[in-house]
Amino acid sequence: MKKNPKNWRPATHLVRGGRLTSQFGETSEALFLNSAYSYASAEEAEALFAGKKPGFKYGRYSHPNLAMLEERLSLMEGAEACVVTASGMAAVFAGLMCQLRTGDHVAASSVLFSSCHYIITQILPRFGIGYTLVEGDDMAGWRKAITRKTRCVFIETPANPTLELVDITAVAALCKKTGTQLIIDNVFATPLLQHPLELGADMVIYSTTKHIDGQGRTLGGAILGKRKFIDDTVMPFVRHTGPHMSPFNAWLLLKSLETLELRVAKHCDNAEALAAILDKHPKVSRLSYPGLKSHPHHAVARKQMKRGGPMIAFELKGGKAAAFKFMNALTVFDISNNLGNAKSIVTHPASTTHASMGAAELKRIGIGDGLIRLSVGIEDVEDLRKDVIEELKMV
Repeated sequence: MKKNPKNWRPATHLVRGGRLTSQFGETSEALFLNSAYSYASAEEAEALFAGKKPGFKYGRYSHPNLAMLEERLSLMEGAEACVVTASGMAAVFAGLMCQLRTGDHVAASSVLFSSCHYIITQILPRFGIGYTLVEGDDMAGWRKAITRKTRCVFIETPANPTLELVDITAVAALCKKTGTQLIIDNVFATPLLQHPLELGADMVIYSTTKHIDGQGRTLGGAILGKRKFIDDTVMPFVRHTGPHMSPFNAWLLLKSLETLELRVAKHCDNAEALAAILDKHPKVSRLSYPGLKSHPHHAVARKQMKRGGPMIAFELKGGKAAAFKFMNALTVFDISNNLGNAKSIVTHPASTTHASMGAAELKRIGIGDGLIRLSVGIEDVEDLRKDVIEELKMV
């Protein structure tokens, strides 16, 4: 692996970070479709498995495409090490379960993606692990919830789907007092708009399925943090439970990273333009976009995010009927449960991505029947603007 100068800027790391080249000198990273590897001698195999010699042993442990991707993601995030998994939820589950034991406690932000909510509130208790959900901006609640017994704090900021923000630096300070690990799901902010490790977090998690891929082709996840924790705690869990990513998907993500900075800039440009239209629109009862002063946590956004991001959440007057009518009339936006695509996507969280949480919980965390989530793509902004304006007239 070619070592990269640490003073390279992010855009250069995204294109060149972690490259491995064969004897053929290819300019595009090669695809290594191997499940296992052979060794020059029995002694070499013994040294590899004893950890005395570097190299690849088995596809479930690592492979060249995975090694390149993990190094590139580490350089991008400013992390010491990275483990890539086959899906974002595999990364969430591995990041938690690799370190939790019966009797431990987890504190989490109350607004979570439904699968994250399910892991924390349904799966962890089966193993005797307790939890507390805290409203993101309730610092008194965080102080009460984080105790010496709390092994992890898990936070989405901005949260899916309401775009609620949590002050990472403030919660990190509380975690340091108790020796609690702070885990940040950074999917909505993307690696280019928010750097949780610099703000005091211990671990950053991504669903690479979203903006890192950016074209709706692959599933994937990533865990980033300190080298010792990744090597000693995360890797043994991942190695023996098997959620590693395939060579082909890792190769696709390597190519996606080359254009990530360009795409995220365009996502944000378009999202800012649409948010300005929706702000104070007479048919919108509530708008959530971190880049606007109207966002209740705008001050936090200014402190820890570079821009408002590619995601918008807003609630239409008229509830579910109005939301469905608006969504069905759109001509540029695709109706889908995914996000982070180059193509703009509209989602009704209450009936799709978060439906499994139940009506009472959805109401408690502010996900109403009229709430719409926009994942703003990189199409021409005038086409997006016209689509939204014209279809709002129909509601």
